Amino acid sequence: MKLIISNTKEELGNASAIHAAKLVNDAIAKQGYARILLSTGASQFPFFVEFVKQNIDWSKVEMFHLDEYVGISEEHPASFKRYLLDRFVNVVNPKCAHLINGQKNPEETIAELTALLNEKPVDVGLIGIGENGHIAFNDPPADFEDQRAYKVVTLDERCLQQQIGEGWFKNVDETYKQAISMTCSQIMKCKSIISVVPYKVKAEAIYNTLTRDLTPEVPATLLKQHADCTIYCDKDSAALLTDEIVKQYV
Repeated sequence: MKLIISNTKEELGNASAIHAAKLVNDAIAKQGYARILLSTGASQFPFFVEFVKQNIDWSKVEMFHLDEYVGISEEHPASFKRYLLDRFVNVVNPKCAHLINGQKNPEETIAELTALLNEKPVDVGLIGIGENGHIAFNDPPADFEDQRAYKVVTLDERCLQQQIGEGWFKNVDETYKQAISMTCSQIMKCKSIISVVPYKVKAEAIYNTLTRDLTPEVPATLLKQHADCTIYCDKDSAALLTDEIVKQYV
């Protein structure tokens, strides 16, 4: 794993977008297409602002996304499908976008997405890290052994509070308690992983990810097992890291 710390969230967004674009363009040059996996949430805003500006032949890009609430309408402001339509799909018009429909039967959705994922490897995965250390909606203790591509999960209290804190819901009663989430094992199948993690609220998660041994209690520690994973932080999310910790990931 490599760690890159930017001074601001804007610098982080620019640097991570340039890196992602290079990986996408390299895949297109090599095989004629690129398959990408995108995450959502407030922490990904700086990345998407810059990613859609990159010089990429989007007509050769196929995208998947990590997770969606069970039962949510795409018209709901918290819908991750709506998030990606507004910030990515309708901006760059990729070759195809395999978005999760929260109102469709979850098992049917999972079967369809699994079949599509199994066709070819994902070249680049953009993976956020939650305040509780989750990747996708694999809250602690995460199941590292589940070999399914997606599954239905029940969200823990800290995860729900993060969604409220980011402004997607007013209170716990408004939140959706279950989601379709990509599994940890499927995430790890991406050829390259970029994790964009700005903001002070992520400082504890970053510290735990980089300092703890592999543990389901901090799901993001699994990313350290990946052959090509880069975490992008800003000064705020890296605030708890000592120079000694940082040096391990240069």
